[in-house]
Amino acid sequence: MVAVAATIKRFIGTLSFVMTIQPLSNTRPLEQLPSVLRERVAQVWHDLCDRAGSDNLLPCGSQLSELFTVLASSKFISQQFQRKPHLLNDLIASGDLDRPYARGELSQRLAIVINAAEDEATLAKTIRIFRQREMVRLGWRDLTGKAPLKEVVETLSELAEAAVSQGLEKLYRWHCEQWGTPLDNSGSPQQLVVLGMGKLGAWELNFSSDIDLIFTYPEDGQLEYGRSQGGKRQITHQQFFVKLGQRLIKLIDQNSADGFVFRVDMRLRPFGDASPLAISFDALEHYYQSHGREWERYAMIKARPITGDDDACAELMARIRPFIYRKYIDFGVFESLREMKAMIARESAKRGMDRNVKLGEGGIREVEFLGQAFQLIHGGREPVLQKRRILTVLEALRGLEMLPGFVVDELNAAYDFLRRVEHRLQAWDDRQTQLLPDESDEMGQARIAFTMGYADWDGFIEGLRFHTKKVHQHFEQVLAAPQSEHEDSEESHWVAIWDGSIDEDAAMAILEQVHFRQPEQSYQLIRRLAGSRLVRQISAIARQRLDHLIPLILGSISQCENSDESLQRILNIIEKVARRSAYISLLVENPLALSQLVKLCSRSLWIADTIADSPILLDELLDPRTLYTPPSREELHNQLNNYLAHLDADDQEGQMEMLRRFKMAAVLRVAAADLMDAESLMVVSDHLTEIAEITVEAGLELAWRQMISKHGEPANAKRGLGVIGYGKMGGQELGYSSDLDMVMICHPDSGAQTTGKRPIGETMFNLRLGQRLNHIIDTRMPSGRLYEVDSRLRPNGDSGSLVAPIDHYQNYLQKSAWTWELQALVRARFVAGDADLKMQFEKIRAQVLGAQRDREKLRVEVVEMREKMRQQLSRRWRGGTNGGTGGTKSGGNSNKFDLKQDRGGIADIEFMVQYAVLGWAHTHPELLRWSDNIRLLGTMSQCEILSSDEAQLLADAYRQYRACAHRLSLQQLVAVVHGDEFNTIREGVIQVWRRLMRVGE
Repeated sequence: MVAVAATIKRFIGTLSFVMTIQPLSNTRPLEQLPSVLRERVAQVWHDLCDRAGSDNLLPCGSQLSELFTVLASSKFISQQFQRKPHLLNDLIASGDLDRPYARGELSQRLAIVINAAEDEATLAKTIRIFRQREMVRLGWRDLTGKAPLKEVVETLSELAEAAVSQGLEKLYRWHCEQWGTPLDNSGSPQQLVVLGMGKLGAWELNFSSDIDLIFTYPEDGQLEYGRSQGGKRQITHQQFFVKLGQRLIKLIDQNSADGFVFRVDMRLRPFGDASPLAISFDALEHYYQSHGREWERYAMIKARPITGDDDACAELMARIRPFIYRKYIDFGVFESLREMKAMIARESAKRGMDRNVKLGEGGIREVEFLGQAFQLIHGGREPVLQKRRILTVLEALRGLEMLPGFVVDELNAAYDFLRRVEHRLQAWDDRQTQLLPDESDEMGQARIAFTMGYADWDGFIEGLRFHTKKVHQHFEQVLAAPQSEHEDSEESHWVAIWDGSIDEDAAMAILEQVHFRQPEQSYQLIRRLAGSRLVRQISAIARQRLDHLIPLILGSISQCENSDESLQRILNIIEKVARRSAYISLLVENPLALSQLVKLCSRSLWIADTIADSPILLDELLDPRTLYTPPSREELHNQLNNYLAHLDADDQEGQMEMLRRFKMAAVLRVAAADLMDAESLMVVSDHLTEIAEITVEAGLELAWRQMISKHGEPANAKRGLGVIGYGKMGGQELGYSSDLDMVMICHPDSGAQTTGKRPIGETMFNLRLGQRLNHIIDTRMPSGRLYEVDSRLRPNGDSGSLVAPIDHYQNYLQKSAWTWELQALVRARFVAGDADLKMQFEKIRAQVLGAQRDREKLRVEVVEMREKMRQQLSRRWRGGTNGGTGGTKSGGNSNKFDLKQDRGGIADIEFMVQYAVLGWAHTHPELLRWSDNIRLLGTMSQCEILSSDEAQLLADAYRQYRACAHRLSLQQLVAVVHGDEFNTIREGVIQVWRRLMRVGE
């Protein structure tokens, strides 16, 4: 106590001396510190005053209070001030303590001071002196609360990047003078590309971080050196860059009288310390493709080139990105992530780890690991997750609704708190540590509590534990173990059936107790898969996952009413995906996804077969909020644009596959909503039609780009084609398996050539553009066709040109079209392409359909065409077991009713609508407004062509028929039902037909 009193007395004497130079405010800054810290601060202050010369400006007022906080919090800064008395004066006079640097300002300052360095020794000294000054400045701003966390980590990262990049620039010049300049195959100089890993790559460097680096270069080769000495020797590019890398590490890492710049860690490079210090792009890519491990994907998330030519850096990241981010949702990574989580748990349990704010339970690493787990799993599908900064990733997870908002808020707050604690620990001695002081270090505990704004250590610990508890809860929840092991008797039964540990009689008895009506057949299906060559040949990990999944599937299917059919459908999917264990993991890790799969496949063979053909659709099962809510047209546009934006412009096959993937995912969501009765029939058809229109629009745009890249644009600057949708597409009535009736039109040929290097005439350009569009839509790819395209409704049918000039199209319709072609025009609608052509088509359609006709002649032709169609198209069901032409009054098999072609069916309603439009549109132009049957029936009632009761009956029948056809389509059944199912309403349709078409008079 006597020593403390003497020190403080001496401090007050010194303070009085300073006050005679420049008056202080009434604050007493020393007394603001915890008592245990005052003696040391007083000693350092006395020493600073003793060392200060007459021209030194010592702080006063609030700045003196800040100085005492800094001196209490950082031995490193105290020592810098004591060793360099001018440093404090410089920082005060410059005003740099009171303001953040502008973006890039620190790099510019470093460039100015190192430009004069003419050798490595001077360069090393210059960078170190610069580093010490900036670390003191930033430490002051951090410890006094002037700099938020974002400023601190970004400034530290900029300092490290500038030191590496500018130091390397000097060294590279000197290195080339000694060894020559390495050139690529095109003769351009090659530079060393330095990948900043970890916190440096993410702009998150802490106060005393190591910097993790990887050295790579574009191409292998050789260069000659030693000519100036009369020699002619060779050195490989690898040797050149290894030597350069060694010089760079020495420049940055070596500790000297002036300290160090940053400690460098190269162990993250391929094969670690066992590999050369620098390798080529090819070698780096080969390593990650052939040997890359999950923890390296985790590490590479934050990788960022901090030196090198821009094009080379872009090429490098393009090569690495597929290793980090898989195209599909990568649930296979969960197992390895969980292994890493277990390792983290083991480390956290070690003695003393509860004091580690990074590695301890609920520490910094758990926040980062949580966010990066989502990145590895979803990053390939969600580009917004391909970010480096953890706080940016957390916000993206909020936006994607993968994490609730309150969870993101809690993680953000915890991360900020923990990182600030980490900085205060490291600022004390410029040493990389994350360990809190123990009970033997009273001064250290007081220092941390004080700098974090707490009155005492107990208060600080309470605040710390509040955050770490939140972090660990969220960490455990996100990376929780998959569905629990099979503990109860029912679950163990399913395990036994799958692994064959119970006999056939016992297995079938279990199956009979639930909803399996054909237990023997279902049991054989299970055993056939278990003993199949496919299962025997998959990897051990894949088999382990499959052994976990199948019992879960059996338990879920046992709850279905059609368990036998559901089992067959689901096992068909499993056979298709068994070799792609990521999909097995998706279902194991996501009980909700497995539940949705079983539910949908039990209700729809079409969905089951679609998923089996395209397993990537399993990703759509993850979130029922979106699965049963088809997106709006605008959302569909945005989704497709996002999908295509990440493909190279010349990747035509990838673009075609992406269109198919988009279409299948969108249609699956519509089907799911349809099966759950979440959408009405009309809305379902609207969704399916919108999906088709959007894909056609996108296909036309892709075809256009491909054509102009090859031939240039048409000289008249017209956009080329217009696409007219006929039939169900035109009538906005598409079903799940509908083809697209399309007719393509173009502007008349002006005689000009296209503007590219390989010019062609406009007619040929438009024809090839149409062929290209057909190819994009109709070609069978690994994922199937986008749609089957039927172009037979074009002028002159199959003998006519695929693309018709608009004037030829008009002339054909007005002079040569058959009645059935005019009927088809009723349901025609412009769906994609040039706006000019759209206006011309709509005008032509109105003119043609609105022309005055002999209604009696028209009626006869329509009736004859209907009877001819009925005979041709419904004949295939006559007498068959899977269909028939309807009830007794309609003719044909009395047990079956063909919803489309039999009397009183869909086609009869469509023909009546088409007859009305062609017969009355010249006096009722309102009939030309719509192309869909429901609204046209309403218009026919308004025009008194039908009574309101008749129009309502036909509309109700049309909806019911189509709803039934949709349900049958989802079961992959033809649109044929029992003859009595729609007997009453069908007879009503027949009566309206007889009245309107005067059949049977």
